[in-house]
Amino acid sequence: MSETIQDRVIAIIAEQAVLEPGDVSLDQTLEDLGIDSLGLVESIFAIEEAFDISVPFNANDPSASEFDISSVAAIIRAVEGLVADQAA
Repeated sequence: MSETIQDRVIAIIAEQAVLEPGDVSLDQTLEDLGIDSLGLVESIFAIEEAFDISVPFNANDPSASEFDISSVAAIIRAVEGLVADQAA
């Protein structure tokens, strides 16, 4: 059974938060999960590596980035979009 993008992103985020993937819900923010700025950057790197994509994210000014990190669901949607763009 192949993992979906959602499953892989949740697994990466859960690993950064030191949680089980089942403990991560789509409406949570990274802050809700206890992920700090370093954890965010590590999550972005892990997502880039897992999906072989380049995430448009500025660690110095996350609010200016095109990559939506407002919730777990937003991150999943953003990664799905980047993967689809790459495949096109």
